[in-house]
Parts: sequence; structure tokens; C-alpha cells
Amino acid sequence: MNIRNRKIRREYRDLRSPAARSARLVAAILMSLPAASLPVTAGATTPSAGPVVDAIQEGLISWYGGAFHAKPTASGEPFDKHALTMAHPTLPFGTQVRVTNLRNGRSVVLRVNDRGPFVGARVADVSHAAAETLGMMRRGIVRARIEVLGVNERSRG
Repeated sequence: MNIRNRKIRREYRDLRSPAARSARLVAAILMSLPAASLPVTAGATTPSAGPVVDAIQEGLISWYGGAFHAKPTASGEPFDKHALTMAHPTLPFGTQVRVTNLRNGRSVVLRVNDRGPFVGARVADVSHAAAETLGMMRRGIVRARIEVLGVNERSRG
């Protein structure tokens, strides 16, 4: 086993550790709270431009499509393989995230509308359309960065 493979295995093992799971759970809970319930610091200012990134996660993502098209997602809406959506195990439904393929640098903004993935050390499943945009159709599984941009209150489940 070469050094690169050892490093990758260690990274995936670290993503599954109890500490990493706890950190993801705390992040999900904090993100599900309405903004009004969060403490405000005196003199704090709001950034004037660009989306605010609340949390970042890196790991393996995969895509899903054909077999699930038009079937209900965990949020109750029908899965549309042509929509820019994704499944995540803990983020609230309606969360807007930027997913970046770390291999080629391509990114896309997606909305969480399903739960998963349920295979190995993967951190998310993206729709067919998202996979095409990210340039991951051929590989099927890629290492990616997931940046939480915010929650769309209208589409929360």
C-alpha cells in the first residue's frame, strides 16, 4: 500500500470517528435553529456581500438517478433526477449547499431534499443533474467539499 492510499484511508476513517459524527450532529442542530434564537453579539455586523458559509464538510459523494426518479424522497417531494438536489444524512431539508468536486474544481449550488447516503463512508448523494454539472458521471464517486450556504425556510420539512 502506497503512502497516498494510507493517507486516504486515514482521512475516511477520521470522517467516521465518533468525534466527527458528534461535530456533524452539533452543526446540524445549530443550523436547524431559527436565526432569532441565536445569540447576538453587541456591535456585530452582517457581511455586506456574498453568501455566508456556515459549515464545511469534505468527503466522498456519489450520485443517484434513474431507479429513484419520481419516487418520494425523505422530505416527501418526488425525486427529480433533473433537479439540482442532494441527499445528506443530517442537514435540514431546504438547506442550500455549494458542492465542489475537489478533483476538477467544478461546483454547483444544491438543495437538500432527501436522506442518505447509506453506503460506506460517503457524506452525500447528488442528483443526476448535479453529477453532470460536477463532472463526476464517469467516476461515480468523488471527493468533494460541501459548504452550507443557508436554509430556505419555504422548503424545510
